[in-house]
Amino acid sequence: MQNPFVVAKFGGTSVANLNAICQCAEIIKSSPSVRVVVVSAQSGVTNLLVKLAHHVKSVHEISGIVDDIKNILTPIVEAIDCTYLHSDIKQRIDDLVFLAQMSVRLNTKELSDEILSFGERISAQLVAAIFRQNKINAQYFNVQTVMKTNSNFSQAKPNLDEIKAQVTTHMLPLLLADQVLICEGFIGMDAKGKTTTLGRGGSDYSAALLAQALQAKSVKIWTDVAGIYEADPRIIPQARAIESLSFNEAAELATFGAKVLHPATLWPAISSNIDVFVGSTFSPKMGGTWITAKGNSLKEPPQIRAIAERKNQLLMTLKSFDMFHAQGFLAKVFSILAKHNISVDLVTTSEVSIALTLDHIGSQSVGESLLTEALLDELQSIGNLEISVEHNLSLIAVVGNRLHQHKGISAKLFAALESYNVRLFSHGASGHNICLLVAAEDAKGVMMDIYTHLFSESTKERVR
Repeated sequence: MQNPFVVAKFGGTSVANLNAICQCAEIIKSSPSVRVVVVSAQSGVTNLLVKLAHHVKSVHEISGIVDDIKNILTPIVEAIDCTYLHSDIKQRIDDLVFLAQMSVRLNTKELSDEILSFGERISAQLVAAIFRQNKINAQYFNVQTVMKTNSNFSQAKPNLDEIKAQVTTHMLPLLLADQVLICEGFIGMDAKGKTTTLGRGGSDYSAALLAQALQAKSVKIWTDVAGIYEADPRIIPQARAIESLSFNEAAELATFGAKVLHPATLWPAISSNIDVFVGSTFSPKMGGTWITAKGNSLKEPPQIRAIAERKNQLLMTLKSFDMFHAQGFLAKVFSILAKHNISVDLVTTSEVSIALTLDHIGSQSVGESLLTEALLDELQSIGNLEISVEHNLSLIAVVGNRLHQHKGISAKLFAALESYNVRLFSHGASGHNICLLVAAEDAKGVMMDIYTHLFSESTKERVR
């Protein structure tokens, strides 16, 4: 049975300062069905926390970074008339300094997650207080009470059954008592009571997981753009917002670089048939993009919907004559990649080589490189293997529905790409995307030329 509640998520720019948070409050006051609000850290804070967790080499560097964090938070704290909260935030900052000093000597993912959690923890308390001052019946709710995960620090996997049980026990009674709960995104807790994180951008995921556990009506993701666009409007200013997308189309866009939506967000929504809305905190009346299951109808004609870019890609090519007419070679390669938690995007093979595209930093919240010495050594242990790696690449995805049934699209794409070298081209694995790998320096031009060929007003395949 679906509950009437709506889960809202506000990103870092949406809670960046006092004025922005007050704008969030106006959205909540005009939307009485929103009963759970998930927030990110204030814009800029997470990057500073990453420095504290991973890049500080001496205790002398800590004070400057902490001062930068205080400069972001202090104007918000000073606007809140609550002595207890002021004291609590000060204590949290003191705790953060202590943990940062520890990280200089003991650099672990477990400690890193604890440090990174401070952005969301402080943000949720500040937002709850500002909401109360704006006459909203809001209270801070520690999401770690319900967001249970495994102990894979920096990329923790949620325990869905446990989350649902804890939400039913601890969160649902407060919602039924007309409370608006303000909680952290991005963070969770393992079975030993230790802080975990869901990966960079995981606040969207948190919102969807809570919506799934609550059997909510929808998830509304509020950010700094009015929906999902045909292409990044910073690159292509004439790109238009898309009114509606199917789950499949939105999942492809999220996976292949549309930063407005975290890739993992859609999976809980898809499995629970929960609609997702993406809109602008600063222009809520402009509307946004609705993502629903209704767009998956086979009656819809094949059409191109959008272009996305995923930056910081690398291409790893493995060449071995042992592959020739051999069995099990690919299984060995993928077994090693799985052991090192490596996710592969695109794969092409020849008789004696395999090419794989990977994110340069993966989805690690602390920005570590995927290609560790341990990984490369283990791949070399397969024997007679030549490994080459190409950096500074971008993965461009053309997204739509049933593109494999769209006659002439490959011809139009190659016409748009006549001035560029395409390192890899993938078409057919999915009916929802066509992917190509190009040099990072060419990505902007490739995006613009594809848009001109496929999305101009005079083009029949324009986005609908």
